[in-house]
Amino acid sequence: MTVVGAVLYALIGGGALLCLVRLVRGPSLLDRVVATDTLLVIISAGLAVHVALVRDPTLVPVLVVVSLLAFVGSVSVARYVGGMLLRSRTGDGRDLGLPVAAEVEEGRS
Repeated sequence: MTVVGAVLYALIGGGALLCLVRLVRGPSLLDRVVATDTLLVIISAGLAVHVALVRDPTLVPVLVVVSLLAFVGSVSVARYVGGMLLRSRTGDGRDLGLPVAAEVEEGRS
């Protein structure tokens, strides 16, 4: 392994360690979601560095799957949290639908 490879792996490992600390400490759900998304991006970067240094293209599909997992997970959690914010505060469980600004924009088009 070259010096460049060792430095890159050390930086990626340090970033992953910091993301794990944020994942454990929280304090909110969104902090943990951002930390998980960042950790998946760091894992993708680590795989890309490994593929570049070893020159082994067989890991590229794994890199694509990890990237898609990060994207789909982030979008899913964002939709879930957005749905929670649109719920009625009265506790009856009704869905309020789109915010007023979105309804105005939707009516214009």
